[in-house]
Amino acid sequence: MDKHLLFLFFMMLIGIHASASDEIRLVVGTYTGSGSKGIYSYSFNQSTGDAVPLDSLALTNPSYLTPSRDGRFIYVVSENNDNTAALSAIQFDKATGGMTLLNSQLTGGEDPCYVDVNGQLALTANYSGGSMSVFPILANGRLGARTQLFRGHVGGPDKNRQATAHVHCIRFFGKDNVFVTDFSADQILGFKRIGTKLIPLGVIGKADRDSGSRHLEFSHDGRFVYLISELSGNVTVFHCRKGKLTKRQVIASDTVGARGAADIHLSPDGRYLYSSNRLKADGITIFKVNSKDGTLTRTGYQPTGIHPRNFNITPNGRFLLVACRDSNLIQVFAIDSNTGLLTDMHKDIHLGKPVCVKFI
Repeated sequence: MDKHLLFLFFMMLIGIHASASDEIRLVVGTYTGSGSKGIYSYSFNQSTGDAVPLDSLALTNPSYLTPSRDGRFIYVVSENNDNTAALSAIQFDKATGGMTLLNSQLTGGEDPCYVDVNGQLALTANYSGGSMSVFPILANGRLGARTQLFRGHVGGPDKNRQATAHVHCIRFFGKDNVFVTDFSADQILGFKRIGTKLIPLGVIGKADRDSGSRHLEFSHDGRFVYLISELSGNVTVFHCRKGKLTKRQVIASDTVGARGAADIHLSPDGRYLYSSNRLKADGITIFKVNSKDGTLTRTGYQPTGIHPRNFNITPNGRFLLVACRDSNLIQVFAIDSNTGLLTDMHKDIHLGKPVCVKFI
């Protein structure tokens, strides 16, 4: 083969590889009972924003899910308000998008709404149960029986929303730390992992009173932690040092007093932070991140469909997908890499009550 043909062959291989890497897997959790079956998988092209359905799996109220790091398993809560509330392990075929239920374990707390995993443990935040459940992950990806249950606290001033304990989010931070949002006490709790056990460290960060601490996001270097609070609608910026959080800034995400702020994510390059707001003026707030001190500057607001609970950003940073629960669709927005602003691609994924979108 001469040099010219060899060059063309090499460029063709690069093109094939690039095309293949554009196709990633999208998995979606929903609320069932209104036409939705459970969990859905798609092939998503992160260059064009197009989605093609692959598979579905029947499961009750799979409102939040987290894939394992290698993408072979998905761990998903069933957000039930009774003693059937559970965490399930699902085997995932990355080639086909096929899903197979492996097993389920009861959480011991009602309305689990969040799950995080680190390969050894799976943790759930049980909202109405006001607790965090701990499960071992077995060698075959299945879940062992619950080993620990930690209770949240009260103390916030809202007599309706904070009268009982609510735990809303748990995140592994680094190798051995766990951060937990203690919604009804307006604070963040810390835990240390020793083997397969968690040891409570107490309060590591405080939000303003009447905040309703909800979801967490971490800067890529671990220096800063971002908290979205549901009731106040504020984002709190913390500096993180040795597992302790020092408040740096409080800035509004929800400016209309809707008391329904929801999710928070950084762009893959860390330059922009996004947060979702519900109940009034539904949409996504856009912030520019100061790379030196982690502080935020509000730069834009993108209206969305109704009740944008969870959203996510493609690994290449080109698209932001918003699960609009009460519009029964997932909106696909293009991200301007220079400004962080969003443009609706009008490539909606129509689905009953979508509430969680994750990429594999």
